[in-house]
Amino acid sequence: MTSRKKFIESVGATCKNWNWSWSFVNHDERFVIFGLWDVHKDGLIFDSEWRGAGRSQSLEHIRLVEEEGYKLKTFPMQYSEKSGGTAKIKSFDPVLEEKFLVGVSGCWYALGDEDEAGVSLAEEVFEPEKYIEGATRKISVNSYERNPKARKKCLDYYGYKCFVCNFDFEDFYGKIGRNFIHVHHEVALSEIKEEYEVDPIKDLKPLCPNCHAIIHRTMPPVEVSKLVAVLNSKRTREL
Repeated sequence: MTSRKKFIESVGATCKNWNWSWSFVNHDERFVIFGLWDVHKDGLIFDSEWRGAGRSQSLEHIRLVEEEGYKLKTFPMQYSEKSGGTAKIKSFDPVLEEKFLVGVSGCWYALGDEDEAGVSLAEEVFEPEKYIEGATRKISVNSYERNPKARKKCLDYYGYKCFVCNFDFEDFYGKIGRNFIHVHHEVALSEIKEEYEVDPIKDLKPLCPNCHAIIHRTMPPVEVSKLVAVLNSKRTREL
């Protein structure tokens, strides 16, 4: 396996010290690279409370992204731990992924347009061209296989605003809300218990977490069209 130094140098990036650096820069092509620990599922790449020799360098790399338009890239790192709690790289994947940077309360996150865009709930659909779903697999409980292509088709058609209330997370929260939305399955897969062909436009709808929770507050769930009618009626009465 190639070393981290050889990998970073192969993409034209460098750092001040190969022993303690966890971020790197390529000034010619104007991008910075952060290693992304597998334990940080939320995409956290820098916390202002972190201390260490690489702190000032990483802050400078963040500044390059925020103020000078450098692109952000990450590569996956698997976490290990030395005695004394010092972070150690168990292994890493020599592949770069383009991300966008979001800073919140002294923490910076590397987010992507797809993975961090939505939350995987039991009612969400996450897969082949005919979108066959419903096969079960056992983790600790039975979990219905989801279809990412079906989800993408739904969002390509409807966009990332809530189908019911029209809430747009990016408009309200800025970059941290980009492409965040739940995708609701009109017919709960847990009730189907078999494979069937999903229609991404008819069967799926993008919903904000509030509307999604209200829909699933009853059993069977409230139909999306009925919740839309409730909201429209409420708006009409308020005029």
